[in-house]
Amino acid sequence: MNRIEEPSVSRPQASKIIKRRGLLVAAGLFTLAAGGLFADYWSAVPRDAKASYVGRDACIQCHQKEAELFAGSHHDLAMDLATDQSVIGDFSGVELTHYGITSRMYRDGDRFMIHTEGPDGKLDDFEIKYVFGVDPLQQYLVEFDRSAGMADNEVGRLQVLRVSWDTHAKKWFHLDPPDVQEKLAPDDDLHWTGIAQRWNTMCAECHSTNLRKNFDPSTARYHTTWSEIDVSCEACHGPGSLHVELANSKSLFWDRHHGMGLAELKGVDAIPQIEACAPCHSRRRVLKSGFQPGQRFCDFYEPELLQESTYHANGEILDEVYVYGSFIQSKMYHKGIRCSDCHDPHSLKLKQPGNATCTSCHAHPAGKYDTPSHHRHEPGTAGASCVECHMPETTYMAVDPRRDHSIRIPRPDLSVALGTPNACTGCHVELEQEKQPEEIRKRLPKFAEFVASSEHLPDDSYSKLTEYAKWLEQARDGDTKIKAVLHEIDQWCDEACDRWYGEQRKRPDHFATALHAARTQQPDALAQLASVALAKEGVPDLARATAIEELRRAGGGGDAIRVAREALQDTNPIVRVAALRMFEGRDPNQIRRTVVPFLSDDSRLVRSEAGRILTTIPADDLSPGQREQLRGALEEYHEALMETSDRGSAHLVWAVVLENQGRFDEAIEAYETAIRVQPGAVGPRSNLAALLESLAQSGRLPPAESNEIQTRVARLRADELPLLQRDANLAPDNGPLQYRLGLALYLQGDAEAGLERIQKAVELEPENEQFLLALVLLLQKLERIDEARAACERLIQRSPNNPQYQNLIRQL
Repeated sequence: MNRIEEPSVSRPQASKIIKRRGLLVAAGLFTLAAGGLFADYWSAVPRDAKASYVGRDACIQCHQKEAELFAGSHHDLAMDLATDQSVIGDFSGVELTHYGITSRMYRDGDRFMIHTEGPDGKLDDFEIKYVFGVDPLQQYLVEFDRSAGMADNEVGRLQVLRVSWDTHAKKWFHLDPPDVQEKLAPDDDLHWTGIAQRWNTMCAECHSTNLRKNFDPSTARYHTTWSEIDVSCEACHGPGSLHVELANSKSLFWDRHHGMGLAELKGVDAIPQIEACAPCHSRRRVLKSGFQPGQRFCDFYEPELLQESTYHANGEILDEVYVYGSFIQSKMYHKGIRCSDCHDPHSLKLKQPGNATCTSCHAHPAGKYDTPSHHRHEPGTAGASCVECHMPETTYMAVDPRRDHSIRIPRPDLSVALGTPNACTGCHVELEQEKQPEEIRKRLPKFAEFVASSEHLPDDSYSKLTEYAKWLEQARDGDTKIKAVLHEIDQWCDEACDRWYGEQRKRPDHFATALHAARTQQPDALAQLASVALAKEGVPDLARATAIEELRRAGGGGDAIRVAREALQDTNPIVRVAALRMFEGRDPNQIRRTVVPFLSDDSRLVRSEAGRILTTIPADDLSPGQREQLRGALEEYHEALMETSDRGSAHLVWAVVLENQGRFDEAIEAYETAIRVQPGAVGPRSNLAALLESLAQSGRLPPAESNEIQTRVARLRADELPLLQRDANLAPDNGPLQYRLGLALYLQGDAEAGLERIQKAVELEPENEQFLLALVLLLQKLERIDEARAACERLIQRSPNNPQYQNLIRQL
């Protein structure tokens, strides 16, 4: 039998064969390994997987260093149960008397108690269930309306006592509302049992993690829940279940769909981190609950613009605005600086002491900024401090100083021209208080000389105004002496800057000039506002949106529509939505053509506002597809309103939308809900009365019910009148309130009193055509024809082509 023999192979050939086989094996193993790695990478959690809240204990296992920094931070102590460990106030039976009410803080066994005035105006005992904050003050919460069977992480209505603990001075004090220095009536919204002191709607969202308000308008009861009582890990990083799952998996990779399963807060883009902090550090309107870090801020919130009541014309903080609105005006924000560049995100402390917080970045060339050649002051004094010059502070809540985060260069020249604040004047005013040590006065000999020679300096007021903000407030309230002193100091500071910088001094244009012009009704205000609104660079988006809003308030004259059309193309939703509002009340065809495309905007804020505006025109003007888009936008708008369903105003506004759509039965129900939810609120009764009266007159209600309807309308208006009088007297400078009270008085038969209030409204807002038209009609009714004709001529000057005004002047 023949045997097949393998061919003979030389030693070199054999070596090559072995090597080749080795390479094939290695390649095979590499392929297997690569395939395994790829399979490991490719296996992923489904894209639509939703993370849930797991609590800080799941985080601490791997992040012990961060947990140690977090322990004892203001976030950690944002809220807690009232226990021996958490309560720092003195409950040994001490008393505090304020406006004739003596409150006593004491212990009843393990319970912390207060004996004080209750919602009925009588003294009673209340158990303190929770503590709120820790430094520089601690507040205390009392629970009402708790239902049987509520879980440990579920509460009813919580009210925040105004009796508070000053943790620095270690004493009790009464935290008065801003600008209210008088005893509050028990039924006042500002009383500690009123809605303005209600934790569920005013405070809760930013002091607990994963908070759900759960207010039921049908019963006017809360079932508020949280996953953690304080501001814990997941409040900033988002729900952590996916992250924990991925971290504990055997995979070599994070998930290709979800990354680490948490918001990316340390990437190249600074915006996600800033907007993770913004919900609790901004003054804003809620559009939708459930915001999680990593999501877009303006899909859940609308930040407040630079309103005259909350910001000075130059954008500096006036009222308590919680930092975000200031920071997004700053150059730091526009250069990509984020919160954690200055603050440790877990301890919340500054990363560097003193000026090093700034010079850790601003150190080029060495020593350029932290030196007298830059700050022009003696080292170690307030004038040598970066934050005193660029981030001046204002005290809120009586004891809580907070810094302006717009990080601006002081502009005493703007103060001289416009009366806006500047850090130079603020610092020198405070240093020169009589109560300050003499050695501080000696550091500023030239200023001390000025103070001594000032002709306007008031003796008593000067020593009592312990903070620059109080000087500014008193000047705004009409104190001409204080205003004159501030103007002199502003000039003194401005001249110092001239001496320092000479011809090199920079005075760039500032949006403050336009806002001030609008608010003081200067002739060129509209042109200035238009320039700010359309600025391509150098003007913060918040200021541009504010300029558009000021144009709208001024009546939308001049180039306002052109400005709005151009601003509608802006990339920032805050600017787009301000521009959209310019078209409200315009010709229906103009509204339809302009606003309908924004029903599909990528921003929830813009979509929902477009929907609201479109309810002011007939639905028949829209195509079936457009009506379907409108329905979706209105669902989003309604959801935004119901985020504050414990406020009567939310149901009032929704009722107006329903009325505009002809959904009258639903509108009546919404008005009734507003009255039930907040019985002391102004608005729903008069609106409901007007709707019922209109329906009866148009024959939409059965004639048999006529007497009953008339009786109800009269009762609604009678009930509304004292509420309107209360609010109008509390806010004498609020034009809309004066106007509404004027109409109510007229409808109740007191035309002369109504005229007085409407005249006041016109004085407060002379450009408001609605107020002016009401004045004309009421003067005509009272047969004061000459005055009516003069007022009507003002209307025609405002809108010369308005046929209603032309007919009215012919009648007169």
